Amino acid sequence: MENIAGRIVLLWGWRRAATAFIAGAIAVFAQAPFDFFAVCFVSFPILVWLLDGAASEGGKGIFSRLMPAFVTGWWFGFGYFLAGLWWIGNALLVEADEFAWALPLAIILLPACLALFYGLAAAMARIIWANDIGRIAAIAAGFGLAEWLRSVLFTGFPWNAIGYAAMPVPLFMQPVAEIGLYGVNAVAVFVFTMPALLGSRRDRLKGLVAVITIVAVAAGYGAWRMGLQPADTSQSIAVRIVQPSIDQTGKWDRSLRDSIFSSQIELSAREPEGDNRPPDLIVWPETSVPFLFTDRPDALVAIGDLLDEEQILLAGAVRVEAGAGDAPRYYNSIVAIDGSGEIVAAADKVHLVPFGEYLPFGDFLRSLGLRELVTAPGLFTAGSNRRLLELWDKIRLLPMICYEIIFPGELAGAEHAQVILNVTNDAWYGNTPGPYQHFRQAQVRAVEAGLPLIRAANNGISAVVDAHGRVVDAFGLNAVGSLDAELIVGRIPVGSHRNYTFLAIILIFSTIASIRQLLVRNNAN
Repeated sequence: MENIAGRIVLLWGWRRAATAFIAGAIAVFAQAPFDFFAVCFVSFPILVWLLDGAASEGGKGIFSRLMPAFVTGWWFGFGYFLAGLWWIGNALLVEADEFAWALPLAIILLPACLALFYGLAAAMARIIWANDIGRIAAIAAGFGLAEWLRSVLFTGFPWNAIGYAAMPVPLFMQPVAEIGLYGVNAVAVFVFTMPALLGSRRDRLKGLVAVITIVAVAAGYGAWRMGLQPADTSQSIAVRIVQPSIDQTGKWDRSLRDSIFSSQIELSAREPEGDNRPPDLIVWPETSVPFLFTDRPDALVAIGDLLDEEQILLAGAVRVEAGAGDAPRYYNSIVAIDGSGEIVAAADKVHLVPFGEYLPFGDFLRSLGLRELVTAPGLFTAGSNRRLLELWDKIRLLPMICYEIIFPGELAGAEHAQVILNVTNDAWYGNTPGPYQHFRQAQVRAVEAGLPLIRAANNGISAVVDAHGRVVDAFGLNAVGSLDAELIVGRIPVGSHRNYTFLAIILIFSTIASIRQLLVRNNAN
């Protein structure tokens, strides 16, 4: 192993860049749907050895000294995001005649921009680099901070955060309830990077003890927490999730709207199978209603005829309001409809998708001929705040539309909710890893909030997930049908100071690295 590490340390030029790129690319196999987390025990040690050799000539400014590390981290990140997010380009092929030209922007430019965060992670780590376990702590702190920045800057995009690779099963998802995704990111990198110590004769035993301790604590805590139950298990609801698998190319075709709506009515009206009781709650996916209710009041009548008096249907729909100067404002929303066909509650999407649902610097970019990917039936406006949906005056749902579910920061209000509701339409991405990655992040969000999850996706993956991240029942990708499940309503306690815990973890890793670096310098003198 020392010989391999030595060869990697001495790589230069295009060989160094190519090695970093490949190491990052293969790390994607640790994410869903592959869940081969062991590959990170190869990718991250290679990155450490590359950073060991990322030295510059002395006497230059700090930016020049850190540039080799930044470039190495950038190539690692470029490989990781290119291999992990290529499927985004599939959305541009839905209307290929209009958007195919933008494929290089989605497939290459986006990964190149996201890779800047991993370049920053490597550069920050290099500031407090040492020749022993200190550098393992340094890179954990660097990646922990970089992943946090990736989730908050420029509206954020924390897709496929490294921490998810350490949570392939519910047992190892449980620590996220105490230290949050940001804390898991840093600890995961610390563990994944530890085999780099095999490339030298320093701190091997310390590294082995640290890994065994962290894994044992995570597994032990996970086993204990999975035994917890909500304080009140007497309250439950029967849920029916409708997964229609509507082809994205025909979703807004006027000639198909009636048949699309009718197919969802038919799936909603089916008799329960087996011992399942009739649903209290029926859930349709994001923008599942193919027209505006203001244009088609007969659709509300049809839904009212479908429902019994005590049933409620939650549907993803486009909601319209009159704006300034009578210009309409359109919202990507969830509406609650009761047995009388009346809309009794609604919640709007707060965190819109840049370039998908709105155009940053809209006037300027539109003058260049650009427009949003989703424009039917109109341009979207972000909701002003996240509003809980209260049903039957007793069940409170936290609504999260589409990719809002990937943001830990969007869980504000979860302490007052009893269930997370996620509606989405992943048909844009076809049969690719994208829908599986999206579902895994929703699954982890349930654990992080300590709440069960109801997820309705147009073409999958629709599911009911309990507060421990266990799948109660689910539909596979591209399945068509209605899924019935009984859901226990209630919250399992979670850590209330996760942001402080994350900062403490970063401080601990940074302190370890700094102390080790000082010791190395003192010994050298």
